[in-house]
Amino acid sequence: MLVKESELFLNYLTVERRFSKHTIISYQTDLLQFSNYIKNTYEIDEIKEVSHLYIRSWIVSLMESKIDAKSVNRKITTLRSFYKFLIKTEALDKNPMLKIQAPKISKKLPEFLDEKKMDALFDIMANDGKDYYQVRDFLILDFFYRTGVRLSELIELKMPEVNLYNLTITVTGKRNKVRQIPISMSFRQAIEKYTVLRKEFLKSTGLDSQYFFIENKGNKMYPVFVYRIVKANIKMVSTGKKKSPHVLRHTFATAMLNNGADINAIKEILGHSNLSATQIYTHNTIEKLKEVYKQAFPKA
Repeated sequence: MLVKESELFLNYLTVERRFSKHTIISYQTDLLQFSNYIKNTYEIDEIKEVSHLYIRSWIVSLMESKIDAKSVNRKITTLRSFYKFLIKTEALDKNPMLKIQAPKISKKLPEFLDEKKMDALFDIMANDGKDYYQVRDFLILDFFYRTGVRLSELIELKMPEVNLYNLTITVTGKRNKVRQIPISMSFRQAIEKYTVLRKEFLKSTGLDSQYFFIENKGNKMYPVFVYRIVKANIKMVSTGKKKSPHVLRHTFATAMLNNGADINAIKEILGHSNLSATQIYTHNTIEKLKEVYKQAFPKA
């Protein structure tokens, strides 16, 4: 049964590969959609009966439903991992995914905020007030901007992982890869201010938490909560379509490149597994160089 194999695969990802809950849910959703399509369209519920033609049919149906190529490719990646698991466990002896090609994705430059907009944003936020909630919200945006962490990494960050003595932050990224991110003395001061107010806030509520950032009731933050904070504040200085935490990650990487940072160093800080993922930011840097060239070169 497709359901049985899917459950074994998801358990393998959870227990042995130790994938994050977010990733497991994504894989689970993709496999459920695939299983339902195969069963409803072809009345098949045995994995051995699913050929590459049926898989191609599912992919075509996704694209006809106007699902973007990036999302389709993610689902294909899920199936590739799923079928590799089936081959590994000898549930199958042939892999139909070997005949499947992923649709091409048009490359889009990542959206980011320039340094002037970030300065303006922090000026506005700094003038809003000094209570715990305002200082926390300020630090959340500052944290994304100064470290380039992912949303999930910020949410999962725990108090001991912020080392103000060594000026480092330890985060656990994709595939449970641990990396250290350096911070500055000025950022240390901002963090110290927040931790004092955080301690007072928890004391007043009678609660305790191991997580560095906590929501209004003293509990661990969740993605929508952080997203709302980021969106509401970016909205004050940007009219761009995207106002997510990932925009601030892009902003961090672009600012680093524009100020002369080595791309391999940025790769390590961002936690990218390969350099190609980091190289998308060089396009933004080239655009800036073109502007400088036009302004500075007499015959440009």
